[in-house]
Amino acid sequence: MPIMCGFPSVLVMKNIDETIARYLATWNETDAAARRAAIDELWTPDGVYTDPMAVAAGTDAIDATIAAVQEQFPGFTFTLAGPVDAHHDIARFTWELAQDGAEALVVGFDVAVLTADGRIDRVHGFLDKIPSGA
Repeated sequence: MPIMCGFPSVLVMKNIDETIARYLATWNETDAAARRAAIDELWTPDGVYTDPMAVAAGTDAIDATIAAVQEQFPGFTFTLAGPVDAHHDIARFTWELAQDGAEALVVGFDVAVLTADGRIDRVHGFLDKIPSGA
């Protein structure tokens, strides 16, 4: 299917739910080698993750940021907290970070910018709920 205006094809956008599920899975992957392989497959090499507490430029920094979050919140998992909304090369979605069965400790809202081949190039994160002292 042709790509118009440099935006991902309709086929890529139909797979956006899968892409975002894979993105969240990287945040939950505790095996360092498996996490890095998933990041390398999903992100562009010069991708950038930004939220109010971190800027991670490149896959090395993205991997290190995820590892640091896992260290700060051991035993917690990220889950999608609603539908993914997407158009053109942009997807937005809300996520939660919680332990099994517990109320979410952290709630956030991310906007992902995709490349024409469906890889993540940028994520702009917003934190709606954070624990005190974080």
